[in-house]
Order: sequence, then C-alpha cells, then structure tokens
Amino acid sequence: MYIVVTGAAGFIGSNIVKALSERGEHEVLAVDDLKEGDKFVNLVDCDIADYLDKADFLRELGDGAFDGAIAAIMHQGACSDTTETDGRYMMQNNYRYSRELFEYCIEEEIAYIYASSAAVYGAGAEFREERACEAPLNVYGYSKFQFDQYVRRNWQERSAQVVGMRYFNVYGEREQHKGRMASVAFHFFNQYRANGKVKLFEGSGGYGNGEQRRDFVSVEDAVAVNLYFLDHPKKSGIFNVGTGAAQSFNDVAVATVNACRKHGNEAPLTLADMQRQGVIEYIPFPQELKGKYQSYTQADITSLRAAGYAAPLLTVEDGVARYIETLFARA
Repeated sequence: MYIVVTGAAGFIGSNIVKALSERGEHEVLAVDDLKEGDKFVNLVDCDIADYLDKADFLRELGDGAFDGAIAAIMHQGACSDTTETDGRYMMQNNYRYSRELFEYCIEEEIAYIYASSAAVYGAGAEFREERACEAPLNVYGYSKFQFDQYVRRNWQERSAQVVGMRYFNVYGEREQHKGRMASVAFHFFNQYRANGKVKLFEGSGGYGNGEQRRDFVSVEDAVAVNLYFLDHPKKSGIFNVGTGAAQSFNDVAVATVNACRKHGNEAPLTLADMQRQGVIEYIPFPQELKGKYQSYTQADITSLRAAGYAAPLLTVEDGVARYIETLFARA
C-alpha cells in the first residue's frame, strides 16, 4: 500500500519523504510537478517506490488505477507564494486540487493529511482554529481558507482520518528552490555570508524595526507533527502547527548571525552590538505589502496538545542554529 506525498519535491513535502525513508517506509509514491527541475535535488537522498507528475497522478486516480492501493495521502502540493496575484491559478492549484483528493479519500476510505496555512488568520490577534479568527489578507490565504471551509462543511462525510495542518512560518532544510519565498533564516544566512550583514524591514503594524513577530517553526517539528498523525489514524481535525511562542525577526537575525559566527570561531554578538556595528540593516517596508502583511502571528497549540502531541518544539535560537549547521554542511 502506498503512502502518497504530493508536493514531494517541495520544501515540507521532501522533508516528509526523507523522514518516511528514514523510517523504512519504502512504498512512498512521490507526486509533484517538476517544471522547475532543480527541485529534484530534494529527493536525491530519499528512497521512493515511484514518481508521478501531478497531472498523471490525477488522471490515474480518476481512472481507478490506485483503487485499493493507497493507505494515506499526505497532500503538501500547493502554490505557496503569498504574493501571487493570479487568483484563478491559486484557486485551481490550492483549492480544486485539494478538494479532488479529499473527495477521493472519502470515497476510498483513505487517510488524508493536508497542508493548510496560518495565512488564513490574516491580521487578527487570535490564532485559534475557529471561523471567528479567520480573515485572510491575500488570495493565497483565501485559497487555503476556502478549502478548510469545504472540509468543515463536509466533515460528517469523512470515512477515514482527515487532518489539516495550519503551518506557521516554517524554516529549515530543502527550501533553497523557493527563492524569495524561502524563510528569513535562509535569506539571512546567504546575506551574512555574502556581505557580512543582514537586511530586515523597518517597523510596521505598530512594531519597531525588526520587531514584527511571527511564530517561526522548524521543519523538523512540522514533519514530526505530520508523522504523529499518520501514526494515529483515529485522530482528525484542523490543527495549528507552530511553537506557540512568537519571536521577532530580530531574534531570527541574531540567531542566524551568531550561528555563522560560531562556525567561524567568532564570539557571539548581542542585538545591540549588531545594530551598532551595522551587521543588521533596516530597509523601508515594501509598499506592495502594506495591508497584506502579518506583523504578528502566534499559534494557539491547545488543540494540537489536546490531540496528544506532547513533544517539545524548537525555539528560534535552537532551531535556527541547527539549520545553519546543515546549510554550512551542504555548502
């Protein structure tokens, strides 16, 4: 029986495939669209049973080729560009695709674990998995929100596990292909190595320079949550995947720079040191992001903990330091 991972060559998807490989799961069917061929590197060290293009997979699903052959679908495939303005493309890729797989899983009684996003919350101050907290600021967030709503409307129709993962700001290995949408830790690492300094936005949303706060979660933890639910098929719901603690972009910058300095046998610096020495540079807040930017997010992980996920979650200081070590190793 296959475990299907869509978006398998992408950021979180490839980390899930790698984790399944390390667990000895050999019947993994990787599904993706490799139009951007460089993503293949994310799967080089993974063992999979087969690879299918997204379009071929959907066609074969419709033809019944996989009936009785799939144990679970871990649906990570999506357009994750929060600045994408083509709403038709976003809704087709994020909403319709997700809905097609959801309906197949209901019909075939297959576990369905899918990627949602904290973008559904928009500029709100509360981040609970409740309709009252949801007001997306961009079409990406809207596409994720609309699918969550579809799942809720059809909740009683489910015949097997259904789990939605509302990822907060995920960072970590295998994100190099994401370009401008890669995590700030990835960008800070490259900026510091190239120029000896990092660039952060000036204040916005009532926050000072670099003090906008997000719930930054390591991809290690995001994958662990996915595997927890895969291993507990009787648990269903929509869950926040974050640490439950917001930290500032300044915190990420300090953690990244000091991890780089440690690699070069240099002493750590405080935030004040970095500001004074020009290691941190604040740049004007982009005009095009005004009104579409989450200046604060912090996952309420009450529901996740109530579902039995008890493992500790990495702080920015620990998670970023581990990530930077892997970036140096790959470099």
